[in-house]
Amino acid sequence: MDVSKTKSSFYRRLYVAYLIDSQLASSVPALIEATGMPRRTAQDTIAALADLDIQCEFEQQDGARNHAGHYRIRDWGAIDRDWITQHLGQIKAVLGYP
Repeated sequence: MDVSKTKSSFYRRLYVAYLIDSQLASSVPALIEATGMPRRTAQDTIAALADLDIQCEFEQQDGARNHAGHYRIRDWGAIDRDWITQHLGQIKAVLGYP
């Protein structure tokens, strides 16, 4: 499937936000495991959610060190989470995720 870099980048951001919000993968290691993407790509994708006005915040685990905790979506901005849920199969196919 021939997909533009813009579309794959957009879908990757939507999918990462969905995984975080669903608590299926709300940390960088969990995102790596769920998607197979490299650590740096996962970190960059989380940081890029703000470009879509998706508010994603890191919540430090009480008493933990070294950034132990998880991410949480606080606001989806103009993105419709239900659209992502309805098109999850298409998004994963474009990204090549199982």
